[in-house]
Amino acid sequence: MNANPGQPQLSIVLPALNESASLAQLIPALQQRFPQAEILVVDDGSSDRTLEVCDAAICRVVRNPYRMGNGAAVKRGMRAARAETVVLMDADGQHTPAQVAQLLERYASGDYDMVVGARAASRQASLFRMTGNHLLNRLASWMTNQRVADLTSGLRVVKAERFREFLHLLPNGFSYPTTITMAFFRSGYPVSYVPVDVQPRIGRSHIRPLRDGARFLLIVFKIGSLYSPLKLFLPMSLLLFMIGTGLYAYTYMVAGRFTNMSALLLTTSLLTFLIGMVSEQITNLMFARRERQ
Repeated sequence: MNANPGQPQLSIVLPALNESASLAQLIPALQQRFPQAEILVVDDGSSDRTLEVCDAAICRVVRNPYRMGNGAAVKRGMRAARAETVVLMDADGQHTPAQVAQLLERYASGDYDMVVGARAASRQASLFRMTGNHLLNRLASWMTNQRVADLTSGLRVVKAERFREFLHLLPNGFSYPTTITMAFFRSGYPVSYVPVDVQPRIGRSHIRPLRDGARFLLIVFKIGSLYSPLKLFLPMSLLLFMIGTGLYAYTYMVAGRFTNMSALLLTTSLLTFLIGMVSEQITNLMFARRERQ
């Protein structure tokens, strides 16, 4: 029960860019399924009838004066949401109110800080997207030591207080799910996945696979270096050490000498390991200080 009677128990945040066709169906369906929820559309500088659709549906709108990106829309929505439990949901019609109810049921059944709708691999838009998402999921799982079923899903239920801790880390583009997922796992906040069946989107996707795929990969490494530095630096150090040792063995057998390149590789291996150790200590101090606050 809310301490503040005027505060909604649930906020549903819909970042939208030219999604008037899907919003015309989605908003009434959400209002019918969750009549007490706050429906909040973040219009990311749309040029279609998005505002008219929202006005007709009588829901809250936060409007960006120009296109700022999906992540920026999510951040503005999270700042404006009034409930302690927030649903983040793409506005393109791929997810349904019934799926939101599934996630909320899982969220209420355990002490979770985030519940994510995990899309089946067979429902990905293309083979390229399916392969890329699979590789990202495996990489993120390795870096967090937790199973990441869907790193880039746009459907999730979150505890607002926990989510807002990481707003400063979130990029303004499409990579916000990647960042928030890895941040939650590294911070020890419980995360659960619920399998969902994705519906065909209404309208054209705003994601560009090559450009945004490279950004997703970069985000994984950036967050990994922030939260698990040794997961990055130690393998690189070992690789350099093995190459340097192998080169030294080869040149010693062939020429009977220790080359400058072998020395450079072995020295770089040691420096990479030491940088990883220092970074790990800085990360531990950062988390220790945050826990004391």
